[in-house]
Amino acid sequence: MTMQASTAFSLEFFPPRDDAAKQRLVAGAQQMLVIDPVYCSVTFGAGGSTRDGTFDTVRVLRELGRDAAPHLSCIGSSRDELKSLLQLYRQEGVSRIVALRGDMPSGMGADAAGALRHASDLVELIRHETGDWFHIEVAAYPEMHPQAAGPEHDLTHFVNKVRAGADSAITQYFFNADSYFDFVDRAQAKGVNIPIVPGIMPITNYTQLMRFSEMCGAEVPRWIRLRLAEMGDDKDSIRAFGTEVVTDLCQTLIDNDVPGLHFYTLNNAEATLAIWRGLTG
Repeated sequence: MTMQASTAFSLEFFPPRDDAAKQRLVAGAQQMLVIDPVYCSVTFGAGGSTRDGTFDTVRVLRELGRDAAPHLSCIGSSRDELKSLLQLYRQEGVSRIVALRGDMPSGMGADAAGALRHASDLVELIRHETGDWFHIEVAAYPEMHPQAAGPEHDLTHFVNKVRAGADSAITQYFFNADSYFDFVDRAQAKGVNIPIVPGIMPITNYTQLMRFSEMCGAEVPRWIRLRLAEMGDDKDSIRAFGTEVVTDLCQTLIDNDVPGLHFYTLNNAEATLAIWRGLTG
């Protein structure tokens, strides 16, 4: 298999919870520099400690020489809080933001959602406050957001984010390439012309994959589920099979001229590197 020279890679990390996890993050990020990612994104959650973790992780990645894009979620945040974060990142020299609606914090009612209820509102706020300073990434759901009323309803929300000023999009992960191609075709038919980059999830753990997929609405094809379930606790077999499946998916996407690949690394260097080697070897 071959990879096109124009294929752009990006990587997602999550903030480490303690010093040992931070050391593993740094070591893994250093290993993955061989991929030469265009940028690295850092996930975000409501609450001060998680937000601080996002900012600290952005700094760590920038110190490694990588362009880092913090996730910014509007749910649970006031306009002033969001403006302060934007100012903080701008002062830090950050020039890329992943703008998301986010999930309602556990135990909080609808009145705690904050001033902005949709990612399109957040994109509008970023553009209003900072002009063209930030390259804004938004999320896309080829298989539909789990809370959407239907595929067209979901596509309308995506188009609204683009019209509000998004520069490019990252999809939720998927294992059926046709779902991605169909979504892109439908978005383009609505006038969307920004890059829509496929999100890629390495397969390393059956239980974890099924839990994530249930939460985010990603479909794990039956043949993959059955193969993984049969492997039980055989981690080596799961990783080998997962690497093969996801590498083949990535190659199909590359062969069809996708604008890039965005890896959800889960701070696991080897799983992502195994796929990358399969594409470049």
